[in-house]
Amino acid sequence: MNALYEEYKIILERKQNPAEAEGEKSYTKYLFREGLNKILKKIGEESAELIIAAKDAANGAGAEDSAKLVVGETADLFYHVLIVLAELGIPLADVEAELAERTGKAGNLKDSEEAKT
Repeated sequence: MNALYEEYKIILERKQNPAEAEGEKSYTKYLFREGLNKILKKIGEESAELIIAAKDAANGAGAEDSAKLVVGETADLFYHVLIVLAELGIPLADVEAELAERTGKAGNLKDSEEAKT
């Protein structure tokens, strides 16, 4: 998870310093200026792109290229999720702690119709 923490640190720095130097073009700063609705829209778009890439990969479309596309779309989604965490003031460590807690649970399959199949 080190790479995620490094990216999150950069994102936080850009949020704390929203002004762009002359000639600087920061997509991260742009997202923070646009606000939560824009950030959430991007998460939706990136989620859809990951779904399509994964379906293509599962159907054998372009084998090696499709795997790279899934990795790229996953990275895009992770980046935008880090942006929303920063926007809301939620430390990445909180997500890591939640995942660690869930990892320790055994037999936590929810009782639903989907889980029964």
